[in-house]
Amino acid sequence: MLRQLSIQNLAVITDLNMEFGPGFNVLTGETGAGKSILIDAIGLALGQRADSDAVRVGQPRAQVDAEFRVPGDSPAGHWLAEQALDDPDDPGCCLIRRVVMADGGSRAFINGSPTNIGSLRELGARLVDIHGQHDSQRLLDSAKQRVLLDAYGRHRDACAAVREQAQAVRKLHQALAELQQADKPSAAEIELLTFQLQELESARPEPGEFEQLDQEQRRLANAEQLIQDAGTVLTLLAEAEDGAAAERSGKARDLLAELETLDASLAEARELVESATIQLDDAARMVARALERMELDPERLQTVDERLTELHRLARKHDCKPQALAEQIDALSARLQSASHAGDQETELREQIATAERAYTEAAQALTQARTEAADGMQQAITKIVQTLGMPDAEITVGLQQAEQTFSPHGCDRVALLIAANPGQPARPIAKVASGGELSRLALAIQLVVLGDDAAPTMIFDEVDAGIGGAVAEIVGRRLHELASDRQVLCVTHLPQVAAQGNQQFHVSKQSSANNTRTQVELLGDQRRTEEIARMLGGVEVTDRTRAHAREMLGLVENA
Repeated sequence: MLRQLSIQNLAVITDLNMEFGPGFNVLTGETGAGKSILIDAIGLALGQRADSDAVRVGQPRAQVDAEFRVPGDSPAGHWLAEQALDDPDDPGCCLIRRVVMADGGSRAFINGSPTNIGSLRELGARLVDIHGQHDSQRLLDSAKQRVLLDAYGRHRDACAAVREQAQAVRKLHQALAELQQADKPSAAEIELLTFQLQELESARPEPGEFEQLDQEQRRLANAEQLIQDAGTVLTLLAEAEDGAAAERSGKARDLLAELETLDASLAEARELVESATIQLDDAARMVARALERMELDPERLQTVDERLTELHRLARKHDCKPQALAEQIDALSARLQSASHAGDQETELREQIATAERAYTEAAQALTQARTEAADGMQQAITKIVQTLGMPDAEITVGLQQAEQTFSPHGCDRVALLIAANPGQPARPIAKVASGGELSRLALAIQLVVLGDDAAPTMIFDEVDAGIGGAVAEIVGRRLHELASDRQVLCVTHLPQVAAQGNQQFHVSKQSSANNTRTQVELLGDQRRTEEIARMLGGVEVTDRTRAHAREMLGLVENA
């Protein structure tokens, strides 16, 4: 339930705070006073599109705060808990804030935590249903009529099953089209792939082989120089007659050890020379071991050269690097397998498509059956209410026809809402029969039937009673009052018969001066409410007679 609404700098509203109660809340006032702006503000808080032009002129931003009471076991309560957005200090409270900047952009918060617009809309759908004065025009759309039938029949799971199967069929058809559009290899191309693969497999290039052979080739080709230079290094390190490096380093170490006894500051120098001596000895041993392995091997060099030449030749032929020949075998093998089994893939896809289409047909037929059963109950319920709204002879029919689209995500049905307004007349599409006032009454009846049992805890009606009046208006007011018996209802209306049915009434007015215009809202007490109902009844001049009529209308509600 919406408890409080706070609005700053939105359109003609500077600073406004409202507290709503349970039951039926009505908002009245002159045309243009700003009643619909209040509804727009609630929609803004629930994730509707933000327009920077709505920010009051001269202000940097507009802000809307909406506080809801949300039971923990309600759909909104579960959603808040799942998203970790509930208030641990007050689990039943949900505070939504939406800020719109004058220079563009907006921000949203749920219980103080920043959130995105998608999440705000998900929560909003669980808190409020908003029905505008243009809903009646949307009734003319067959797709809207289908949605209403599915909402009445609670076909959510059946619709989801059809959508999933339709998506599966579409994806498989797309895969088949892509396979058919792809270039199919000829027999000659398959033969060439086979030859290329056999040639590479015969050569048996191994991963890392080229790099290893290349390094070995450089070592064998320069073996003579390696042996000569390595011998020179060994001589310098350990075998020179005039004093090898290791020997000289050892003597320096010994001499520093003696000097260290006289000057302790030479200890670090002695340690460094000692470390160098050890490293020189290690280096000499490593060079000596390497020399032992070195030999001139012309035959091995020739073998390596021939293998490298073969790998280079194959690499040029297959337009790849020698290091990638092993990978080329895998690529050719995959291409050959794909080319050889292209026909098998198409056959398999067609079998999958046939299976998916059968599954779609089963799901769609189940949805059609559910819709057929729901249509009968829906048309009877709507007819019953419409006949109380000034159309006593009207008969509503919810018809199902075969849809033209194949494998539609919405099933195989085209839903048509038909009306026979007078006895003896055939049922015809509402777009061809219903007047504006009849459409309004039909829209209200559908909302009461379709949404009455499964609506959000707060329902908002923005001038849905347009085009009706008199006794019908009073019946509409009673219907809305009945709807508010187990949920909160907010209604913007110009009809005194509807306003009089409210549990509480707000008067919206616009105050203008030379440089400023702003909207004000007043919660009406008994006396002011009587005056407002009288104004709505009598127009500009309010007489004692209209006041008495207003008191009588309000008294009927009080004594009901």
